Amino acid sequence: MSEVILRTEGLCKHFGGLQATHEVSLSFERGVTHGILGPNGAGKTTLINLLSGELAPSSGKIFFKDYDITQATSDKVSRIGIGRSFQKTNIFADFTCFQNCWVGAQSRLSSSMRFIRPARHLREVHRRTDRALQLCGLAERRNIQASSMSYGEQRQLEIGMMLATEPELLLLDEPLAGMGSEESLKITELLKELAKEHTLILIEHDMDAVFAVADRLTVMVNGAELETGDVAQIRNSTAVQEAYLGSSEDAA
Repeated sequence: MSEVILRTEGLCKHFGGLQATHEVSLSFERGVTHGILGPNGAGKTTLINLLSGELAPSSGKIFFKDYDITQATSDKVSRIGIGRSFQKTNIFADFTCFQNCWVGAQSRLSSSMRFIRPARHLREVHRRTDRALQLCGLAERRNIQASSMSYGEQRQLEIGMMLATEPELLLLDEPLAGMGSEESLKITELLKELAKEHTLILIEHDMDAVFAVADRLTVMVNGAELETGDVAQIRNSTAVQEAYLGSSEDAA
């Protein structure tokens, strides 16, 4: 059986009277790309925010490699090996690609806020930065200022910043949002490459991209899990079609 790298137990998040997630119990296997689908307001981004430490749950538990990280802050979650991207590009526009990834690499060090440190730490940050640029496909644009790049390249760079922390698990919140078809295809191919060495949890509205990349899918509705299965199961699920994808009559 595959190793479970991340799991949730009865995960709930309330905002006053609004129930954003309700009793979500999911297991994410190492080396598997797991897509999270659902209509707007289904609780997908809230779930990612909980898993990344951006939000604290109202109840329930989160375990990473069997360690309870339910109350871990986002910086601690990053340091233990979970990376996260956002719906909106989150980069330093005035920095070069190299400088952006350097910030990501440095943030992973336990001594990231110490401004006098051994030279070996700087060598390690440099190594992680170079590797991240190579992985995200921007090695040849390392000295280009982020603000001068296309939107698709900026999204690549954000993924590079996440990779510079050398995560085992990547949380990707709509990485194709706002892209044209050519840029979407490029990022989709990047995700396929990353999936060879990482575990991915992916939120994305581009259904073709999700079906092309994901091994396993969970559909959420009204903050709760509707169904989890492989791509073929979700494609053919009547419940999923009615709740999210639309019936065959609607699609005709």
